[in-house]
Amino acid sequence: MITIENVNIHLGEFDLREINLSIEKNEFFILMGPTGAGKTVLLEAIAGLIRVDSGHIVVDGRDVTGLPPEKRGVSIVYQDYSLFPHLTVRDNITYGLHFHRTPKAEAAKRFDRLVEDLDLSHLLHRLPANLSGGENQRIALARALIVDPKVLLLDEPLSALDPGFREDLRKGLKRLHETTDATFLMVTHDFSEALSLADRAAVMDGGKIKQVGGMKEIFQRPESTFVADFVGMKNLFTASFHDTKAAINGLEIELGKSPENGHGYIAIRPEDVVLSRRELHSSMRNSFKGTVTEVTDQGLYYEVSIAIEAVTFKSLITKSSLFDLEIGEGSHIYLSFKATAIHTF
Repeated sequence: MITIENVNIHLGEFDLREINLSIEKNEFFILMGPTGAGKTVLLEAIAGLIRVDSGHIVVDGRDVTGLPPEKRGVSIVYQDYSLFPHLTVRDNITYGLHFHRTPKAEAAKRFDRLVEDLDLSHLLHRLPANLSGGENQRIALARALIVDPKVLLLDEPLSALDPGFREDLRKGLKRLHETTDATFLMVTHDFSEALSLADRAAVMDGGKIKQVGGMKEIFQRPESTFVADFVGMKNLFTASFHDTKAAINGLEIELGKSPENGHGYIAIRPEDVVLSRRELHSSMRNSFKGTVTEVTDQGLYYEVSIAIEAVTFKSLITKSSLFDLEIGEGSHIYLSFKATAIHTF
């Protein structure tokens, strides 16, 4: 549905360089990356709001690189809604129909379906200023979808919402995707959003795409230290490999298999590091005794740092586990992890 071929964009001191990406029809695809990575620039280039210096953007088999926004079959929704404050909810939703030759009966059918799906019927005569953020974002979605776009671009649509509204709208987005033929391409910083909504994603940094793949692949098998760090692989170490073992600062780790290269990195997600008061005798092939150096409150979880010789590991545990294990700075604890939890690259 969307094919981006060797796209380059120059914007003052920022460049989008050699962007190649393919997104399937009706796919829900996520763009991730730190602030300033170029995610919104890429969305706006697809929408026709930013000029492409070289390369091609193809939507549904048509090269749209040189077409104006209204002729691309693409709609975009921003995190700040961009609604017209002087128009009612009904008029905001139907505004885009003025630029599309849509039969009245078909337009009315779409309007009724979107109003029902997004629970907007009781708001149609009100103005955006009198509504909540979640309500305004639902209106923005309805306005974008009423023109029946082939592609819906979403620029962090949930980031400005309170947690309750965010969860409701996330579920609404999933329902909309399942009931429309549109391809969804969404920018987000929220890993839980990415994992719950999409099957595939791309990670960007510095105007380049660093990795494209399935959500599980990106989170469990990053291809670079940047991606590993970005997706929360907090146990990331330079290592040398010999047979089925890795050595990091003199500490020997059992990998369970021989890696292809002799030197590189190992990465272990902190939630895969299990803590216990006694050494575990289980299928976990790596178990070490260490000293807790730091305990950090991360909201739903605590991050525990454990030093083993010259190596510091990080583990995520619940508050109840923290109390049950009587973990505090300076206490001794065993940490264990499976060989299958180790990613080498």
